[in-house]
Amino acid sequence: MEWMRFGLWRKRLKTKIAGPMALEVGVGTGKNLHHYPPDVAVTAIDFSPWMLSHAKKIASKLDIDVNIHLMDIQHLEFPDNSFDTVFATFVFCSVPDPVMGLRELKRVCKPGGRLFLLEHLRPGNPIMGFLFDMMNPFVVRIMGANINRRTMENIRNAGWNILKDERLSSDIVRWIEATP
Repeated sequence: MEWMRFGLWRKRLKTKIAGPMALEVGVGTGKNLHHYPPDVAVTAIDFSPWMLSHAKKIASKLDIDVNIHLMDIQHLEFPDNSFDTVFATFVFCSVPDPVMGLRELKRVCKPGGRLFLLEHLRPGNPIMGFLFDMMNPFVVRIMGANINRRTMENIRNAGWNILKDERLSSDIVRWIEATP
């Protein structure tokens, strides 16, 4: 999926991330590092030491200057209003309390700043939604990701104002833009 579609969608980040300061949450193994604009100081976090070590290797190979930290999105160690842009790709399926994580992003995002998310969500079709709900416990055990998150509701519940909700693959994968 990465090379077929996800990678193409990630390319949007290069033109969307604005600075001078940006925060990527859930940097993982560094799949977005290729898309960091050169004129923005990016800080990247993840809760997995293994993934962070991989991301650091990729950043070094690409000669990208990025501040990488071990941190939990639900408890960010940054002051209020620190970043012009906050972004994540395919992260909120695995955050234990996604509303808490989204509130933390809102707290550290400057007034007038932007949130960019590339996420997969629970389908809106009642039958497909039910199937995703039924499969979710098995998928979580195997992959660690929830396939039935109601991310649009979570974004609103965290206090964000949604500016754009673009359906990229049915209503399951979406590009979302919001402001605090």
